[in-house]
Amino acid sequence: MTDIVDTINAMHRVVRDADTPKGQARSIVLSRVYEAEAEDIWEACTDPERLARWFMPVTGEFKLGGSYQLEGNAGGEILRCEQPRLLRVSWIHGPQQEDSFSEVEVRLTPEGADRTRFELEHIAIVPAEFWGQFGPGATGVGWDLSLVGLGMYLAQGAAFDRTQALAWSESAEAGVMMTASSEAWRAANVANGESAEVAAAMADATTKFYVPGA
Repeated sequence: MTDIVDTINAMHRVVRDADTPKGQARSIVLSRVYEAEAEDIWEACTDPERLARWFMPVTGEFKLGGSYQLEGNAGGEILRCEQPRLLRVSWIHGPQQEDSFSEVEVRLTPEGADRTRFELEHIAIVPAEFWGQFGPGATGVGWDLSLVGLGMYLAQGAAFDRTQALAWSESAEAGVMMTASSEAWRAANVANGESAEVAAAMADATTKFYVPGA
């Protein structure tokens, strides 16, 4: 249980409003420090073979202006690629609507020898009814789990087994972590100005989505 708490506490979360060319959007930011060099983390996030080991299989043209598709998940275009510090992609599920906007940016900043701050920001125009029900945790909990997987992969290297990690995601321990993550996003939501009552209802709906029966 202590490890779960430490993992959740290692992540700093921010919820904020954002302006996009297509209108007002929501932004969630996750930040944590990994015990790894920026180049290593960059390659883990951009090399198709390495990305598939901790995240999911991906295909596409891995260059500025190219497109990518994650297996069974989002796809989009590579908008910025400044090795080894900044990567921005559009992040689209299904057919892109004219008024939709969703982008993910990863920023890497060295912090001393063999340590790197990893920051991920996901900006999206979210339907009011969806945000009103789930708030930031709907996306935030999923990103939390992904970055836990990245940390495990960076620590274990070739010994990391994504199959075992996927099996773990269905375990009771993972349920505890997702519940704690949902609560952490509730706190970040309140810090952004949401009322405690509304934020709690959003977090409850998010927890029940990720951990049925919670």
